Order: sequence, then C-alpha cells, then structure tokens
Amino acid sequence: MPARAWRFKSSPAHLIIILIKIYLKNMLSQIPIDLGKVKKENLNKEILRVGIIAELDAVSLYEQLAEMTDKENIKTILLDIAKEEKTHVGEFQALLLNEDKEQIEELKKGEEEVKEKTS
Repeated sequence: MPARAWRFKSSPAHLIIILIKIYLKNMLSQIPIDLGKVKKENLNKEILRVGIIAELDAVSLYEQLAEMTDKENIKTILLDIAKEEKTHVGEFQALLLNEDKEQIEELKKGEEEVKEKTS
C-alpha cells in the first residue's frame, strides 16, 4: 500500500489537543524502569533520572507547542515555561551528580570525546 500524506481538516487547536493526548499517553505515563524493582541503594539515582526524563519531555512538548501556535503571547509563555523546565533538569542533574560519582566521570569522558572528534 503506498504511503500517503496525512491531511487534517481539523483546526490548529484541535491538532494541539491531539498532540497533547498522544504525548501524555505515550510519554508521561511511562517510566522506563520499574522503580519497585530497583535496589534500595540505587533508588534515589533512578528517581532523579526519571525526573530528568520527565523534564526533558516537558521541554520538548512546550517547544513543539510554541512552534505550532500563531499567537505571540502564547508562544512567549510556552517558551518561558520550557526554559523553566530546563532549570528543573539542571536541578535534578545537580542532585544526581551528588548521588552518582560515576556519572560525573562519564560526563567528563563524553565531553572529552566530543572535543576530540570535533576539533
């Protein structure tokens, strides 16, 4: 069956609602691990990682919605909220780095690899 371009006859607002419903169903409701099965000594690290994932998902959602709207006031607020979510990522990351020293070393290694491969 040949691929077809999707054509929507809905309003932009209706499409935004559909996008949000899909996002909430597929992203926010799913944690990539079963926190109930995590060893107690790793639980706080995994909680913080889930927090980072949720905040990055929120950044993506708000930035996508900002791109969809033609109203500058809505776009401004959505981008401001996305920026706040980025701050939350930083907060969770700071806490994670306090809990997981190996993560600090791996971040440094990753940064060095990028410098080596892009210099």
